[in-house]
Amino acid sequence: MKLTNQIVIEKAKELGFDLIGFASAQTLPDETEHLKEWLANGYHASMDYMSRNIEKRFDVKNILPYARSVISLAMNYYTENHHKIESNESTRLGKVSRYAWGKDYHLIIWEKLELLEEELQKLDPAFECLTYVDTGPVMDKVWAKRAGIGWLGKHTNIISREIGSWVFLSTVITNYEFEYSKPVTDYCGSCTACIDACPTKAIVNEFVVDANKCISFLTIENKGEIPATFKNQFDDWIFGCDICQDVCPWNKKFSIHTYQKEFEPSGNKEISLNEIEEMTAEIFKQRFETSPIKRAKLNGLKRNASFLKM
Repeated sequence: MKLTNQIVIEKAKELGFDLIGFASAQTLPDETEHLKEWLANGYHASMDYMSRNIEKRFDVKNILPYARSVISLAMNYYTENHHKIESNESTRLGKVSRYAWGKDYHLIIWEKLELLEEELQKLDPAFECLTYVDTGPVMDKVWAKRAGIGWLGKHTNIISREIGSWVFLSTVITNYEFEYSKPVTDYCGSCTACIDACPTKAIVNEFVVDANKCISFLTIENKGEIPATFKNQFDDWIFGCDICQDVCPWNKKFSIHTYQKEFEPSGNKEISLNEIEEMTAEIFKQRFETSPIKRAKLNGLKRNASFLKM
């Protein structure tokens, strides 16, 4: 059976993907130049992996030589829950980014992508693909934009006109040719809510984030100490940060509750700072075994708790 856009969309939606778009597997000259400029400015901080495999980011044919199309998929993870506020110092809580409230999205989406590939290959054995969930040399946001999933907001997250920016992106590079989606108009206009709200001024320009100043980077990817210059600027974020998305008018108006139960809060929406400081390696491993929070490691989480108490 010849695969069509509609067949792929139906199969993907059955597996829980909310938005699906298609783009031609062309080179990304402008986007690659912007990446090089970002790297040259040192905005990637210690994320050296961002400077590797530039040729693969530029041309997906360096990943899959016979690539003809790129399918972009988005999965909504928004839930209608909010952080507790605890002002008492003895019971103070550290806030966790919304994406880490439930099960690690990589574990969920990898499984669904495998099932999608199997389903499509059953229909046409000639279908071949390679899939990514922000873990390879693929510019997921660029492909989401090209495939019409949404536009790139000034906070550098993809915004969908239908469901906002609370989405996980994944990318399918395939040998198959499809009808290609039209890119979406940028609807940010003159709004600068995300830029104005960032407490550490990490959004140094429209569409440019300096990871050295970003709370998400400093509390997760960062392996060193958090600079004292950021004291009292973290608003109690202990793992990640959602401020730029929380203030976005598109999220306030169009966010809808996810259908994926595994993204619901599972006791990790906020964490006691005292509990973290007393946490053992064994308890950390048990509690965060399938949580994105394990990415920070126990030492990182303890560092974050201590910084918030400064």
